[in-house]
Amino acid sequence: MRRLVLLCVLAVGVGFGSGCIIPAYSGDPGRRTQQLIYTSENLRLLLDEWERIWFLDHPDHMTPYRTHGGII
Repeated sequence: MRRLVLLCVLAVGVGFGSGCIIPAYSGDPGRRTQQLIYTSENLRLLLDEWERIWFLDHPDHMTPYRTHGGII
């Protein structure tokens, strides 16, 4: 019985978290587009943040593009 209750609670939690029960994004197309852009930008910039944390973003003499080292 305890396992069944735990499974139900887990299923409801996953349903809410993934947007199945309550939608994750707005129903308005303009607002939904803005929310999706913000979400995709956050995930796209995750790799840059990871490289910055591990100091992998420093320029290298083998860099194929020019890097401005100062503050813009």
